[in-house]
Amino acid sequence: MTGSKEAGQLSLFGETADSPRGADGVADADGSVSATREVPKSRKRLRRAQPAMTMEEVTNEENLREGFARVASNKGAPGADGQSIEQVREHLEELLPKLRRSLLEGSYQPGLIRRVWIPKSGGQRGLGIPDVVDRLVQHAVYQVLSPHYEPTFHASSHGFRAGRSCHTAVAEAVEHLEAGYEWVVDLDLEKFFDRVPHQRLLARLSQRVGDHRLVGLIRRMLRAKVMLPNGVVVSNEEGTAQGGPLSPLLSNIVLDELDGELGRRGHRFVRYADDCNIYVRSERAGKRVMASIGRFIEGRLGLKVNEAKSAVARPEERHFVGFCLRREPEDGAVEVRLSMRSKERIKAKIHDLTPRNWGQSVRQCIGRINEYLGGWVEYFRVCTESSVHTLRVLSAHLRRRLRAIILRQWKRKRTIARRLIKLGVRPRTAWRHVYAGRQGLWALSHCPAVDRGLNNAYFAALGLVSLPDEWEHRRARDVVVPAQLALMSG
Repeated sequence: MTGSKEAGQLSLFGETADSPRGADGVADADGSVSATREVPKSRKRLRRAQPAMTMEEVTNEENLREGFARVASNKGAPGADGQSIEQVREHLEELLPKLRRSLLEGSYQPGLIRRVWIPKSGGQRGLGIPDVVDRLVQHAVYQVLSPHYEPTFHASSHGFRAGRSCHTAVAEAVEHLEAGYEWVVDLDLEKFFDRVPHQRLLARLSQRVGDHRLVGLIRRMLRAKVMLPNGVVVSNEEGTAQGGPLSPLLSNIVLDELDGELGRRGHRFVRYADDCNIYVRSERAGKRVMASIGRFIEGRLGLKVNEAKSAVARPEERHFVGFCLRREPEDGAVEVRLSMRSKERIKAKIHDLTPRNWGQSVRQCIGRINEYLGGWVEYFRVCTESSVHTLRVLSAHLRRRLRAIILRQWKRKRTIARRLIKLGVRPRTAWRHVYAGRQGLWALSHCPAVDRGLNNAYFAALGLVSLPDEWEHRRARDVVVPAQLALMSG
């Protein structure tokens, strides 16, 4: 990292630098508690059983080395100082003693946070990338704090927690619908990571972290200045840098107060990071809950509810971690489907991966597609059978875009007809369809002759993943359905 005296950072080799279960009680529509779940161990008892969180634990050499190993395994980009992971690795033995000493003395100052913008639906999301050494320190702090805080978090919190995921969040939501809670209060917190009040977060940390040096270190991390893409440096008075290793834990500490309030009121809810769904029996109950919880969030937590993105609705009308849920009125079975937003995103991604003017081989294009679709299918494998039709439509659209690329590479219609004949299309059919009217390549990619020649077997020979087949394969391999995923959160 850069040894900048002005920033007060640790100086090391600056001369070489140039430059992401249910509630304890269940509330009916009238507000009464109709069922009770097993209550986790009291937080007070857990606090007594845990040793104090100290700076000595953070600066333990083994803990610091483990922190760097985690940073290296994530293969992140350099921060504002321009130092890569490999550059830090080369000087790690010289770095660790100095880093440990500066942390214990309280002289360690985090560097600038590099701001990058990534696209999201409706705009951009800002990520903050700390320097590699700062990420090392954040991981070291996380490794000390997490074992103390993790057991006390609410069972219905699924974001950024070991053994939990979007799939376990969906599994719990399915349970609530199956129990008859068919309306959802979908709460979206406006710019949550950018608006976390520092003083309130630090006050909550001070309740359990007895070492003021550790709280002071976290304060300095929170208030580290941000360097915008244009090089302008701005101060940071609120929020946690989304992109730092410690940010997920701090966000859960902030929102654990919301979880506790929802549990105290007996609501059934599921929260993944700043996305919170509360399940109720009626629209009227949902509106009451929306108003009262909104007041709690804004008045008590100092956060803001995004009214444009929050709503009381049926679950099939809302987007939750990429999915939407629908309960069949006849048998009560709950379907897990792709949300409308997820469908739009995958269509846009397919469009980006299959440009009309693709100038390389089709195999290379298919290789990029398969790499993306592998992860996509893995994530959405928990969808139920009702999504197979959607997957078939997406797969057909993907093949058509690939056919358009191939036709453009073949260029002339005469070449297209001859290639189709070689692929087994009857000559008369090939010539007639290719020369029928003044068709563009996109229209031609959908004609029967081209579809027959460039069929599923042709693309399978090129290695293209079939969305429905890959989805069924992964479900059969894992033998995991949403109802079973709930066991992971137990």
